[in-house]
Amino acid sequence: MPTFSIIVPVYNVEKYIDRCLKSIVNQSYSDYEIIVINDGSEDNSIDIAKKYPIKLINQKNSGLSAARNAGIKKATGKYLIFIDSDDFIEKDLLKNISKSLENSPDLVRFQIQTIDENNNIKKFPEKSFSNKNGVEAFQQIVSFHFVESAWCYAYKRNFFEQEKFSFKKGTVHEDYGLVPLIIMKAKIVNSISYIGYNYFKRSGSIMTKNDYSYTKKKVEDFYNHYQYLIKEINKTSLDSKIFKSYAANSVILKICELNNFDYKLYKKKLNKDKVFNNLLTDSYLRKIKKILLQISPKMFYKYIAK
Repeated sequence: MPTFSIIVPVYNVEKYIDRCLKSIVNQSYSDYEIIVINDGSEDNSIDIAKKYPIKLINQKNSGLSAARNAGIKKATGKYLIFIDSDDFIEKDLLKNISKSLENSPDLVRFQIQTIDENNNIKKFPEKSFSNKNGVEAFQQIVSFHFVESAWCYAYKRNFFEQEKFSFKKGTVHEDYGLVPLIIMKAKIVNSISYIGYNYFKRSGSIMTKNDYSYTKKKVEDFYNHYQYLIKEINKTSLDSKIFKSYAANSVILKICELNNFDYKLYKKKLNKDKVFNNLLTDSYLRKIKKILLQISPKMFYKYIAK
């Protein structure tokens, strides 16, 4: 059984897949398997991928969630790591994660840097911690720059399978709809300070489509994920105040992407479903923030929370 199963969904990324897979096979730690899911690629991505020692899964185009879920089913490693096929990792990432496995954590957080098409790099250093339960870990991770991105973590496979976690198919923002819940339910969470993941910000990616109908879908999916998170956390006895406030803040910000007509409809929906009630009010500033958000999220984020 390898230590890591590295899951790489692939769809029409012939410009980037070589860099991604090369960053994995050049790791300073060698106890891993690479699982590539061909999500119906129509370019040369898979021909390039076959040059590397991979386990290949072929499926018709079904989206990122379905591809990741297929990879999880094929995995045999102790820990799962998700890498998007246009991203890449630093050579000592697996070695640094492996050093944090002595207490058999359910989750290990590592750190991120972004890189754009002009090779501009921005690092996001975060403080390390160890042996926190999920609630304690979430209370710290919620202040990190990246919180719910699936590729920020190594997940114990047994924990993932026992909790029956899966990414919701046919949706976008699937990470928001699952990863915060994974963090909360974890019994042991470690975070390492090593910046080992390169998030490539490219034009034309799935999250940068300039299409208003797609914007509406993103908001709709986001809101459905929010409702799922609240329903699932309410099934637990965990202290979920910060979790619920994070989820509410995220969906309130998300509706600001809509045009005024759809934005007003969603604002009414948020009021009806008492989303604003989940915002923390444990300080004077948070009380003021809640009032301002209830009046106008767009005004708040445009003029106050720049």
